[in-house]
Amino acid sequence: MSEGVQGAAARRRGAFRRLLRNPLGAASLLLLALLVLAVALAPVLAPQGPQTASLGDAFAGASGAHPLGMDSAGRDILSRILYGGRNTLGGAVLSVAIALLLGVPSGLFAGYYAGKFDSAATWVANLVMALPAMVVLLASRAILGSNPWILMIVLGFLVAPQFFRMVRGIVADVRGEAYVDAARVSGLSDVRIVARHVLIVVRGPVIIQVALVAGLAIGLQAGLEFLGVGGGATATWGAMLNEAFQNIQRAPILMLWPGLALGATSGALVLLATALRDALEDRAGTPAAARPAERRAAAGVGDAEGAGEKRAELLSIRGLAVAYARPDGTDAEVVHGIDLDVRPGEIVGLVGESGSGKTQTAFSVLGILPDGGRVSRGSIIVAGQEVAGLPERQHRRLRGRTVAYVPQEPMSNLDPAFTIGSQLVEPMRHVMGLSRAQAAEQALELLRMVEIPEPEQVLRRFPHQISGGMAQRVLIAGAMSCDPELLIADEPTTALDVRVQADVLDLLRRLQAERGLGVLLVTHNLGVVADLCDRVAVMNEGRIVETGATDRVLRDPQDPYTRRLLDAVLDDAPPRAPWRPVEARSETA
Repeated sequence: MSEGVQGAAARRRGAFRRLLRNPLGAASLLLLALLVLAVALAPVLAPQGPQTASLGDAFAGASGAHPLGMDSAGRDILSRILYGGRNTLGGAVLSVAIALLLGVPSGLFAGYYAGKFDSAATWVANLVMALPAMVVLLASRAILGSNPWILMIVLGFLVAPQFFRMVRGIVADVRGEAYVDAARVSGLSDVRIVARHVLIVVRGPVIIQVALVAGLAIGLQAGLEFLGVGGGATATWGAMLNEAFQNIQRAPILMLWPGLALGATSGALVLLATALRDALEDRAGTPAAARPAERRAAAGVGDAEGAGEKRAELLSIRGLAVAYARPDGTDAEVVHGIDLDVRPGEIVGLVGESGSGKTQTAFSVLGILPDGGRVSRGSIIVAGQEVAGLPERQHRRLRGRTVAYVPQEPMSNLDPAFTIGSQLVEPMRHVMGLSRAQAAEQALELLRMVEIPEPEQVLRRFPHQISGGMAQRVLIAGAMSCDPELLIADEPTTALDVRVQADVLDLLRRLQAERGLGVLLVTHNLGVVADLCDRVAVMNEGRIVETGATDRVLRDPQDPYTRRLLDAVLDDAPPRAPWRPVEARSETA
């Protein structure tokens, strides 16, 4: 059995054990299990049929043949509780199932893709939620009849917008997380990303909502039956309450049994849902994903305008411009017609101050520009294919195998809900078609390749259990997992200390030499450029102001901006005055 299979099975067993260790969770699970089992075995456990009546036994007390006594029509109360539970609980399950089928997929789709569907679906959801549920149910009863199953179907449609709005809101926040962008760049399809990285975030709130909606369905059904709206011939807990209330002066005990069944079921549902949510979300202190990242959008169309020089066969950018839409409908251009080339086996540094357009250029190549951004003109050729304006589905085919991405801030680019091994295995299974066992073995080799100690243990850890330097190595391993031709590294050493930076740079240099990898290194650190890059392109205010061999640019810069960048490096600056204690400085003063 592979590491991935063992890890998934262990997590499932761990969640169930945590649920059982929770006293409220264990007690509510046991109570619901007993209720469902008793209801399912009603034909075996019930002393007689739910409608079998004997007027001579009306209001008879408890006996060996009738443990809970008889009602006003001489019907066995235990039998009606058991058979009534079938209708009451079955109706609640039907309502919840319809609400889930309508609300969750539409909420996922609307939240992840936004656009016109999101607007239309939100409008419909708001309209349905504005309708008074009880009035609609009463009208439905008048039109469709008093069958409780039909009323529960209508209720399912009425509560579906609650699931839609909840799921849509969560997904809209999560879709821009850095780890979702990382999964997209690794080559995973939208369906896999939603099912693996997005759905797991909404499962806790959905579980709670299921319990609340099930309790609401049980309560509404009982309320309608209590008011006499439901079909009187059908045994339900609400109908039993109605019959007991009519005879409350003569036999108040009749109110106890259906009321106890309703209260115990609703309470157990809420307690079980809470305990189950806690068990699923508790992963030894794993933090929830809470940091928003930049969002993706489809790139706009662009026309290739070849430059005079020969274009590189791996990555060639000509006349690239990136623009963002303003609220007034005009565009704000942030990258202004740049040219850039990366050849196989070459490391090219794209250097400049923050806000100069470096990351926008990298995102344009990857096709993951934030919301509102688009390639307004120009050409981007990756491995012989034009990608400017390429549809998302076709752009996705290049990610992972042809072009890979190493982001900055490694911790935010790893999904906190999954182990390291799980996150390395999934792209290889999807992009390369490996089995789970093959992908798990390859993941182990990748961790060894990036020189992570004890890789078997690291595979089983969650992101919060490893250091920032180790997380960056994991991201590099993930980027190399599908053997790409081009690696885009966006500030891969920014958040790391000096020694770890040196290790990561050595790793990138070794991978480039061993695999003939082309690397576009986005950075503001001229020391990194001098140590690692073959060529460098200097970017300022959205324009490439100087390009050339690294040694030539750093020793003999031609552009004033490049010279200012070099002058800002303090390596050759005169040393500051020696440090003195505060007391010594005070005495001197």
